Amino acid sequence: MGRKHKTTVTFLSMDADPDNHVPVPARKMALMRCMKPPLHFYRYLYDAIGRDHLWVDRKRKSDEELAAIIHDDLTEIYVLYVDGAPAGFAELNFREPGLCELVYLGLTPDSVGGGLGEYLLAQAIDIAWQHPITKMKVQTCTLDHPRALGLYQRLGFVPYAQTETEVEELD
Repeated sequence: MGRKHKTTVTFLSMDADPDNHVPVPARKMALMRCMKPPLHFYRYLYDAIGRDHLWVDRKRKSDEELAAIIHDDLTEIYVLYVDGAPAGFAELNFREPGLCELVYLGLTPDSVGGGLGEYLLAQAIDIAWQHPITKMKVQTCTLDHPRALGLYQRLGFVPYAQTETEVEELD
């Protein structure tokens, strides 16, 4: 068993498109939907982005379990490329009618700063509200980037619950 870390999880939602106008960072960028990503590519992104924040849930899944989630027609994954290299991703889940859950959103450590996170979140929100939804949800925790909670709130999410939990590192 790995070391356990206590964390506070904050649940947030929004009930309408906030119509954010976020400046596009002055970089060569592309945001592309990754249709049924190869598992090794998804695992690379997940580890590169989530390693410092103890993202472990998807690492514990078998290839079959992971493929069932990320290859589902109601899951959309968008990869942010900066100067030709993957810099972040957003994963949207539309499995519940009328609801979009922003399951994952993050940047590689060398891409943090310069407004890329705000841009990626604004794009994910805009994409979500192009679907027939009435609510969007996300959760963040104190193990995520220290500015994550404030960013979600600044772009229109409102906290509605908190809970304390533990995340166990992988051995």
